[in-house]
Amino acid sequence: MSKILVTGATGFIGQYTVAELIRRGHTVIASSANPQKARQADWYGQVEYIPFNLAEQPSDADIFSFFGAPDSLIHLAWEGLPDYKGAFHLEENYPRHAAFLENLLAHGLHDLTVIGTCLEYGMQEGKLEEQRPAKPIVAYASAKNRLRIRLEELQTKYSFSLRWVRLFYMYGRGQNPKSLLSQLDKALEAGEEIFNMSGGQQVRDYLPVEKVAAYIVRIAEQRRVQGIINCCSNRPVAVADLVEDYLRRVRKKISLNLGYYPYPDYEPMRFWGDDSKLKIILEDE
Repeated sequence: MSKILVTGATGFIGQYTVAELIRRGHTVIASSANPQKARQADWYGQVEYIPFNLAEQPSDADIFSFFGAPDSLIHLAWEGLPDYKGAFHLEENYPRHAAFLENLLAHGLHDLTVIGTCLEYGMQEGKLEEQRPAKPIVAYASAKNRLRIRLEELQTKYSFSLRWVRLFYMYGRGQNPKSLLSQLDKALEAGEEIFNMSGGQQVRDYLPVEKVAAYIVRIAEQRRVQGIINCCSNRPVAVADLVEDYLRRVRKKISLNLGYYPYPDYEPMRFWGDDSKLKIILEDE
């Protein structure tokens, strides 16, 4: 088993990814900028936790040695979400994360798994294959795509494996309170009779966060499939159907006020991920 560094360990996906790595027998170095939240995690006593704030990283430090020379890195950290349009993604996050990752590579890291986003595909519709060109239109996706390009450039300078994991949509306990199902849970708990939402006809690709974390770990463990990898279900689901299915599963009722909110202007109406590369990885299990 490997010694794996996980950044963003106290985030929504990070919490589940650390737990999955432990379950699969890896030695985990967990890191985030929130040590108080880390101490509350179920896995805290089973990992080496090292707090680190990317905004305060010293430019001349050997960050690879600071983290105990890990065998590989799963880089989940990213600041400022769910604000997808903020200029800070390009002006602050991109240079900060690029510098952090290059520092690790320059000092000896040879294996890297980084989280990207389906928003890198921009307004392209239908089933999205990894070979499609990136056409991001929001700052968050542009910054992520720019980071991917920078890492690919660094492969000519440093010898390392790179897997760029494009996440689609997910749900589960601990999700951002502004997310759709979190808002639905809040309305149900308050005993509200009506739930305001969009028209619900937009088609997306959803996975439970536990499965997302499991897929991220499988992707990081293998070396056969490199480059961009969609982390997705390959199943198109309308948002209204997702909500109605969730209500059936929790055995609750609430009237859906469809069309109350406009559709997002930074996403196409119908898109989902092609999971062909992911299937190769899972079949090798």
